[in-house]
Amino acid sequence: MRTRSTLAALAVLVTGLVAGTAGAGTAATNRAAAAAPYCGITWGSGTKAAGTLSTDPLVEVRTGRHDCYDRVVFEFAGPANGYTVEYGETWTEGEGLPLSPYTAGGALLRVSLRAPAYDAERAATVPYRVGEHAATVLRYRTLRDVVFGGSFEGYTTFAVGVRARLPFRAFVLDGPGAHSRIVLDVAHQWQE
Repeated sequence: MRTRSTLAALAVLVTGLVAGTAGAGTAATNRAAAAAPYCGITWGSGTKAAGTLSTDPLVEVRTGRHDCYDRVVFEFAGPANGYTVEYGETWTEGEGLPLSPYTAGGALLRVSLRAPAYDAERAATVPYRVGEHAATVLRYRTLRDVVFGGSFEGYTTFAVGVRARLPFRAFVLDGPGAHSRIVLDVAHQWQE
């Protein structure tokens, strides 16, 4: 009788130890998964800036949806590569009027492109007027608005409204042809 009781107690103890070890492994796995970046995104939400001033004008703005982020593409008629992108109020070029009252979204990205939106003859190269919406972002997870802030003394500004302050990146792509593109990607979320 005593042997049976001892064996039963030992079985309960071993079962508890095995369950505890399995539970610890599951907890460690859950912690590792929680710490893993969303879609491998490690961009952060701080200011991104690069490049120099260019005379090659902006010719098109377009957007795209991806599995992990939404994208805004600024295409230029030459090798433009200068930009500053950061969260905060955006003002119109030349006038200094705030765009936040006219831009949808819970957070605002100020996009300053170091290139004009007009050619050498000062003719507009994009079809937008200051304050106009430059893209339709219906059904996007993160993007809420893209508003043209104007172009003055070689700089072009856009207010990009997003759902919330989220990680983003900016970079330059060559092409198509002699054109170049400055790309802004905004993640759908921080971490899973």
